Amino acid sequence: MKQLALDIGLATGPSLGNYFAGANEAALQHLRLWVGQGSQQATRAPVPTYLWGLPGSGKSHLLKAVASALREQGASVGWLDPSVHARPEFDERWAAVLLDDVHLYSTAQQALAFNWFVNATSPGSGAPRWVLAAGSVPPADLPLRDDLRTRLGWGHVFQLQVLDETARRAVLRQEADARGIFLADEVMDYMLSRFSRDLGSLMQLLDRLDAYALRAQRAITIPLLKAMLEAG
Repeated sequence: MKQLALDIGLATGPSLGNYFAGANEAALQHLRLWVGQGSQQATRAPVPTYLWGLPGSGKSHLLKAVASALREQGASVGWLDPSVHARPEFDERWAAVLLDDVHLYSTAQQALAFNWFVNATSPGSGAPRWVLAAGSVPPADLPLRDDLRTRLGWGHVFQLQVLDETARRAVLRQEADARGIFLADEVMDYMLSRFSRDLGSLMQLLDRLDAYALRAQRAITIPLLKAMLEAG
């Protein structure tokens, strides 16, 4: 029987703390202020926030990080992305409504998102609830029904910038260090020169490589990376 190594190289998961902001510092600080982290006291106005940018700019990371931070505080959230096909009712206990990849919403998902938005922001609905949404284009260019599109652009809007080469290297190094693994410069060079350079894809590649190295009980090297790819 093959003995599997324990998966001690734990993925840290999306958090506001491990988001490498680069040029997106203003957006990150805005989210931290609303959530209330560290010495910052939460400032929870019911004004919606919309993040937009190219793939790899960290939109989904930030939404998942906010969801995680709120759950750690004992709060619950409503989450909708294009993969969610159920139609859960709005829950008065939610602290926030999080809408990811809104540019891909179906007609039914747009209707659900609009319902959640109205319930979350209507006067007299209790404690302020936040609507945090993300898409690939500015609000005015979203291929959505008019009433939802205008509401998504009503509040704070931040354009997220994709990290440059230096920043991507820093993020890879930071994530590898957090896992307790050594990522040599030549391995990083290979990853950046031969694979998709957006940060989400690089993080998925690092996940696979970390797990494969643990099972093989070998250090992460270019030959190991090639063996992983050949193994499928």
